[in-house]
Order: sequence, then structure tokens, then C-alpha cells
Amino acid sequence: MAEARDGDVVRVHYTGTLDDETQFDSSAGRDPLEFTVGAGMVIPGFDEMVRGMTPGDTRTTRIPAEQAYGAARDEMKLTLAREQLPKEFDPEVGQQIHLQGQDGQPVSARVVEADEARVIVDANHPLAGEALTFEIELVEIV
Repeated sequence: MAEARDGDVVRVHYTGTLDDETQFDSSAGRDPLEFTVGAGMVIPGFDEMVRGMTPGDTRTTRIPAEQAYGAARDEMKLTLAREQLPKEFDPEVGQQIHLQGQDGQPVSARVVEADEARVIVDANHPLAGEALTFEIELVEIV
């Protein structure tokens, strides 16, 4: 049987958990995830997990933050003065908002703190700084 290698299109079922065993994502009840191995379509550690697997294989691996979404970076937290925001905007902690980056591209951020004078938002990926454990099953090599 063929082993998955860079350039192969594969389909996998997966379940992702954090170190405290909280499940953050799963393909259960959905179609398998399809991606090209080594093409940068998934986090590096996930790509690495699939290499060498054959259809029907399962594997569980803990991926350190550096091979997942990287470390949370302080410079990705922004403090905005309330007067910079539209008057009708009433931010709530945990709310996702969209900002415009310096390059003009949209940036997604979540509100982490809000008071009458300021709003602090975090543009880090929600899983930045987290080690991720994935259980995957290689369904097929397309």
C-alpha cells in the first residue's frame, strides 16, 4: 500500500484536543478533511503526522505550539480608545471583530477586555500558544 508523501492529496478524519483534554475541533459527522501534504494547507505538525501513513492507519500525536499556530505574541494585542470606535459599537468580551491591518487586509480579532475608556483586542489565532493533540485516521490517498 502507498504511503502518504509530499504532493499527495489525502483525506483524513481527525479530532483535536488541548492539553486539558478539551476538544476544539473534529471531523466527526462531516466529510473527511482533504488537503495536499506539504503544501502548507494545514499546520506543519499536522502535515508531518500524515507523512508515511497508509490508508486505514490511525495516529495520535501532540504537536507543540511552535508546529501549530505558534506562540501568542504580545504585539498582536491592541488597545483601542473608545473614541476611535463607532458610538453604536458595544463590545463584549469574547466577541469577534474585524479590523483593517496596516497592509489594508482584514484582520480578525477578539475582544479580551472592555471598559468605558478602552477596548483591548487580541489578533492572535485563538489556538496560538497551545500544544494540540490530534488523533487522525488516513481515510484515503486520492
